[in-house]
Amino acid sequence: MTWSILVHDAATGAFACAVATCNFAVGASVPHLRAGVGAVASQSFSNRYLGPAILDAMARGLSPEQAIRGAVAGDEGRGLRQVHAIDRHGRVAAWTGANCVMWCGHAEGPSASVAGNMLAGPSVVDDTLATWMADRDGDVPARLLAAMQAGQRAGGDARGQQSAALRLVTTEDFPDLCIRADDHARPLDELERLLATWRRDRAPGLATQPRKADPAGLVDLDAIDARFAAAGSPLRVRR
Repeated sequence: MTWSILVHDAATGAFACAVATCNFAVGASVPHLRAGVGAVASQSFSNRYLGPAILDAMARGLSPEQAIRGAVAGDEGRGLRQVHAIDRHGRVAAWTGANCVMWCGHAEGPSASVAGNMLAGPSVVDDTLATWMADRDGDVPARLLAAMQAGQRAGGDARGQQSAALRLVTTEDFPDLCIRADDHARPLDELERLLATWRRDRAPGLATQPRKADPAGLVDLDAIDARFAAAGSPLRVRR
């Protein structure tokens, strides 16, 4: 009922996940990312507790394979689960339970993992991965959406389309990028629109927000007022 791609960009330290399904609000349950640790997608009758458990294990130094094996061992519904993970070394692993709905499976490349279930066929996973691997020059969000669109053209979720999400973390405890189309006739197209809006309205301010390297962020009142003025706004901070 879902397919997703997990990637790690060694140059920036980013972890990212893109996911799509014919179900409501897939972004609320499947992606789990942690800066400096890794990314996990828990899908197919998703057990949201698997994501944090696998991230905790990888943070302790376990490989994705070890972390997944330990997490699903305690899940009585493991036959229905599909979960895959990537760590800061670019290592990947996946679990597809024996009771997952066909077509279901997994493919992997350098620092990338794709997994899906209840899909139109294996080409959904294969084309998603191939498209990601073919573009080495684009930025991560654009490459992820192009990869997911290739999977959709290959048939995507066998039931149709409803929701999609894209999440990316770099250095902070919260995402740099988190966009969702929770209920949309063409959710991946909607993510492309939202990504363009994020680039325009959100991305330029990330460097001056409170962050680990600068816990207060931009607090210079004159600089803040200058930003208001540059945007054509009459707003000003109080003094």
